[in-house]
Amino acid sequence: MDENTRYEAVRSRDGRFDGAFFFAVETTGIYCRPSCPAVTPKRHNVRFFATAAAAQGCGFRACRRCRPDAVPGSAEWNVRADVVGRAMRLIADGVVDREGVAGLASRLGYSARQVQRQLTAELGAGPVALARAQRAHTARVLLQTTDLPITEIAFASGFASVRQFNDTVREVYASTPTEVRAAAPRGRGGRRAAPGTGIPLRLAHRGPYQAAAVFDQLAAEAVTGVEELSGPRGGRTYRRTLRLPYGTGIVAVEERTRGPRTSTGTRPGGWLDARLHLTDPRDLTTAVQRLRRLLDLDADPYAVDERLGADPRLAPLVAARPGLRSPGAVDPLEAAVRALVGRAGAEPLVRRYGKALDAPCAGLTHLFPEPAVLAEAEPGGPLGALAAALADGTLRLDAGADRDDAGAALRALPGLDPAAVATVRVRALGDPDVVPPGTEVPDAWRPWRSYAVQHLRVAGELS
Repeated sequence: MDENTRYEAVRSRDGRFDGAFFFAVETTGIYCRPSCPAVTPKRHNVRFFATAAAAQGCGFRACRRCRPDAVPGSAEWNVRADVVGRAMRLIADGVVDREGVAGLASRLGYSARQVQRQLTAELGAGPVALARAQRAHTARVLLQTTDLPITEIAFASGFASVRQFNDTVREVYASTPTEVRAAAPRGRGGRRAAPGTGIPLRLAHRGPYQAAAVFDQLAAEAVTGVEELSGPRGGRTYRRTLRLPYGTGIVAVEERTRGPRTSTGTRPGGWLDARLHLTDPRDLTTAVQRLRRLLDLDADPYAVDERLGADPRLAPLVAARPGLRSPGAVDPLEAAVRALVGRAGAEPLVRRYGKALDAPCAGLTHLFPEPAVLAEAEPGGPLGALAAALADGTLRLDAGADRDDAGAALRALPGLDPAAVATVRVRALGDPDVVPPGTEVPDAWRPWRSYAVQHLRVAGELS
């Protein structure tokens, strides 16, 4: 998009581009999402940025009306397999906070200077600035949804000191942490969580979202002890355990989507209500990003539906289910093991080798086993080889993994047939353009063939 096209999106308050870019107003010093309801600024006062971090780096603060830090992530990072796309996925997963820029660069296979140069050249912000913007958003969520002491929130958000936390919040939101907390919206979903009830979240998505199809798939694949669904169709709750860098978590996500209606009655976007229980609040950012990958919340349904809806075979399927998503995974090992042994084979592994929760919650009793534990418990055979490759780093399936390298490593392992490798690429690596072996699809469906296959499966045309 050129700047004139971006301005037209701002002028029409087009929610399709929320997260794809941000605009700032030089006369007010504020940056916004494209759909901000405020009066449209004059063109000569507007600047455009690829990321919120770039806008913050130029001295602009976040709009209090449209909350530009709460938009879905750019769908571009889901599609792109280059260094910038991989880096953005890793930063979103919290790698810079946990391992620093050196750790990010090591995972990407580049020097820290090269990563800094590429991100700055394309996005207007380096890895430190991008991570800082993410920490500021995490801090706002904790301030406005929990009663944690501000000092605890500072470190839980990933800041190195309370002073750094205070300075960043003031710069980004033009308010002190106490003022940000006091400004928390009241009403449904806006009250702070009572102690022990977890952190309430709104998991934003753009465009239509076929929650029923996603929850149907999660129900069909649910592994006992790790996942469960309850409630009638249309009002189900999906719950699962999470193994996270600093501790563990349990999340509950509601099936029903919510969001504001436009004057035409349509929803330009919305959110899924969720509640997250963490043993360590430092895991909030990572947990949210992994949930977003599982539920495919950062996809661009407009681009997908436009391409696939132009095909005569898929047009009626797209019209029947606009915004159909291609679910991912919260744990790459879990996705790979399921692809290898299936749901029936995964459940006994959980019972034998999964870590039991200190406080089981209804049907949730275990975490999915860790790679090192499975590698030691199941030496030899396809499962042991897969777990060992993940444990020693020979195979990487994290958010920043190179998809082609991972595919080659998977094919080199015993017992993983092409269908299993294709499943891992879709679920663990989020590849939007995968076709199961033996399935004939036209090149015109690129780069969204994973979504095309999903339409065919949901319609019953593929098993």
